[in-house]
Amino acid sequence: MNQDKLIPHLFRTEFRNLATMLTRYFGIAHIQAAEDIASETFLAALETWSYKGVPENPKAWLYRVAKNKALNFQIRDHAFVNKVAPQVKQRAELFAVEVSEREIQDSQLQMLFALCHPAIPAEGQVGLALRILCGFGIDEIASAFLTNRETINKRLYRAKEKLRELNAPVALPPPTEIIPRLHNVLLTLYLLFNEGYYSECNEAVLREDFCLEAMRLTYLLIENPVTNQPAVNALMALMCFHASRFPARINPAGEVLLYHEQNESLWNQELISRGAYFFNQAAAGTTLSHYHLEAGIAYWHTQANDTHQKWENILQLYNQLLLVNYSPMAALNRTFALAKATGYAVALQEAEKLQLTNNVYYFLLLGELYSKTNTEKAIVNYQQALQLTKTQPERELIQKKLANLLK
Repeated sequence: MNQDKLIPHLFRTEFRNLATMLTRYFGIAHIQAAEDIASETFLAALETWSYKGVPENPKAWLYRVAKNKALNFQIRDHAFVNKVAPQVKQRAELFAVEVSEREIQDSQLQMLFALCHPAIPAEGQVGLALRILCGFGIDEIASAFLTNRETINKRLYRAKEKLRELNAPVALPPPTEIIPRLHNVLLTLYLLFNEGYYSECNEAVLREDFCLEAMRLTYLLIENPVTNQPAVNALMALMCFHASRFPARINPAGEVLLYHEQNESLWNQELISRGAYFFNQAAAGTTLSHYHLEAGIAYWHTQANDTHQKWENILQLYNQLLLVNYSPMAALNRTFALAKATGYAVALQEAEKLQLTNNVYYFLLLGELYSKTNTEKAIVNYQQALQLTKTQPERELIQKKLANLLK
C-alpha cells in the first residue's frame, strides 16, 4: 500500500487506538491532550514518511512516536508532571510500543464506558464515540449531525470538560454498576448505528462506516464476559439484520429503494445468519428490552416471503415495542406493517393521527399509502416530503414517484 493510501487507512484504524491508550496513560481529565498527541503523531508521519519513506513497521512507528510525544508533553507541563509523577512508573506498561490487540480492545471497551457517562448528554456521547473511538474527523461528524465544525467543536469541548470535572477512571465500572451503566453504552451505540442507517447527510442516506463502527464496538461488549448480556446480543442482532440489507437499499444509480422495491437476492445471508445467532443468545435471561423487540422486527424484514403472517408478526412486535419504548418513528413504521396486515384504509386513519408534520418519512408514507387510492392526495404528500427532505438521493426518489403519478 503506497503512502497516499496508507496514512488515511492507518488514521481510520489506529487514531482511535492511540487516543484511547494515551487517555488511559494520562487519565480522562486530559482527553484533549491525548487526542492532540494522536493527531500530531499522524502529522509527523505525513511529514517524515514523505522524505524518508514508509518505515518497515508503520504501526510500531506510530506508537513509538506517540509515546515519545507523551513523555515530552509531561516534561513541558510541570504542573501535570508533579501531579502524576508518582503514577508514571505504574502506568508505563499501559503504553508500550508493542501493544497487543487484547490490550487495545480492553482499552476501547474501558473508554466506551468512560465516554458514556450519564452526566454527558446523548449527543455528546455519540460525538465523542465518533471522534475518539471511531476516528472520524470533525467535518464528517458535522455532516452527520447536519451542522458545522464550530457547533461540533463546542459540543465536544463541553463533553470533554465534563469528563475533566468528573475525572473518572478509564476502566470498567465495578460489577455492581456495570448493568446500570450498560444502558447508556447501548443507547450510544444504538444512536451511532442510527446516525448511519438513517443518515441525513446531503450526499447519502446510508453511512455504512458509522454502522460498521457501531457494530465493532458492540462486538467488544459481547467478547467481554462481564458485558456479554442479553440486551447486548439483541442490539447486535438488530444491527446484523439491518446491515444485511445494505446492498439492496441503494440501486446502482445511487437511488434509494424502499423496502418493497429491494432486490431480495442482494440481502447478505451470512449477516442474517449471524443476526439469528446473536438473537438466540439474547434469549437468555428474563428481561425483554426494546432491542429484543426491534431485533425481532428486523428479523422478519429479512424474510423474503411477503405473507400476511409475516406482517402480522411484525405488527404485533410493533404493538409491544410501543408499550415498552414509545417513539414517533416506531409508531410511524408500525402503520406500514398495519397496511400490509389489515389494509391501507385502516393504516391511513392511524397514520394521519400521528401528525408528524415535520417528518419527511411521515409524508413519504402517506404518499405511498394514498398512491393506491387517491392520486391527488398522494401527490400533495409527496410534495410535502420533497420540501422537508435534506438528502439528494431522497429528493431523487420523491421526484421519481411524483413523475410516475403525474403521467
